[in-house]
Order: sequence, then C-alpha cells, then structure tokens
Amino acid sequence: MADFQLLFSPASADDFDRLLKAWRFWLVITVLGGLFGSIVYGLLPPAYRARATVQVDFNLEEAYTPTSDKQAFYYLEREVRKLQALAFSDAVLQAVANEIGGVSATELRNGVLMLSQPGEAEWKFYAEDRDPQRAQALASAWARAFTAEVKEAAVASKVLQAFHAEIQAGCGQGCAELEARLTELEARAQGISPYVEVGLLQVDRPPVSRKVSLATYLLAGALMGWAGGGLAILLVSRRKG
Repeated sequence: MADFQLLFSPASADDFDRLLKAWRFWLVITVLGGLFGSIVYGLLPPAYRARATVQVDFNLEEAYTPTSDKQAFYYLEREVRKLQALAFSDAVLQAVANEIGGVSATELRNGVLMLSQPGEAEWKFYAEDRDPQRAQALASAWARAFTAEVKEAAVASKVLQAFHAEIQAGCGQGCAELEARLTELEARAQGISPYVEVGLLQVDRPPVSRKVSLATYLLAGALMGWAGGGLAILLVSRRKG
C-alpha cells in the first residue's frame, strides 16, 4: 500500500532533480528495454504480410449524372460497399481457399485477409501468414479472384441492362424468354454497376514484409524501459527520502 501511495503522490521539483541525476541508470534501462524488444522479435517474430494491388474505376461520368457533389459521394460510397462485400463473399474466398489449399473461407475472412484504401483508384489486398511465399500466394489469389468476380458481375449487369431496355421497348413473343433469364442474370450481376472496371496492377510476386517491423519492437521496448526506469528511480528515491 505504501508503494502505491508513493507512486501516486503529487510530483515535486525534487522528483525531476532525481530523474536528472540518475540519467545513466535511466539510459541503461532504456537500452536494455530496446534489446529486450529485439529479443522478443527474434524469438516470436510477427507474421509476414503481402500486398497485391488492383485498379478500380467506377466511371462515374458514364454510370451516373449527379445533380450535386453530395449525390455523387453517396453513389460512390454505395458502389464501394458493394465491391467490399464482393471481396469477402463466399464465392471469392472459396476460390482463394481452393487455389491455395489448407485454409477455409471462414479462416480467410477472420483475420488472414484485409482490404485497405477502398474507393476509386488502387485497392490494396493484404494477406498474412508465417510463410512469406504463402502470404504472397494468398494476396495474389485474392486479388485475381476478386477481379474475375467483378468482371463477370459487370458483364452480367450489362446484359441485364440490355434485356431490361429490350423488354421496355417491346419484345413481343421473345419477352417470355428474356424474363426467364432475368433472375439468373440478377444473381450473377450481384448489383454491381455495368460501368465499373477493374484491372490487376501488382499481383505477380507482390511485395511482402513482416507485419510489424523490428524498429517497432525496438521502440516499444525502449519506451517500456524508459517508463519503467523512471518509475523505479522515483520509487527508490522516495523510499530513501
């Protein structure tokens, strides 16, 4: 109890003076903390993270004619959410699992695969694994499966759009056949805009590195040593006082 009272007692000018006088001890503890961080990094290294890149273009000028910037923003937000959902859909993740093997779609969805910077332009597809080559394979397979699924959905949407236009224009006896295919096309289109375009930018041997760098471990260990050393100096000094 006495230690806690010393720890939470108000700071004073003497405390600052004690810290300055014990700078050598403080420096040593900080260095040892950084060394401890490097040891932890060596014994328990973080997983590798690979990054594949896909170009996404919504072609807003063709797909939509907004009357205000706000409407354009909401349109893009809605389309981005659709593609995000597609990236983590059962069809895409199962394609990745089938290609790589040894992993299920559920496992991929729960922390192995991560999507960054969704919007227009470059989408980053991240994959984590203890094996750097497997992390690269996962990221590459995910980007390819996503791109293929989006292209297929966009083509289905274009056909669906043409069918709707033909039905509205009056298709006579052929309407029954067209309407029979609408359900199938709607399922394939998945609500994806027919104007969206995707392309693979960096999927062959994508860049890979540790999820957390050695510098981060060193800094974290040094900060812990620095903070712990300061508290130790104050507690020891106050006890003596």
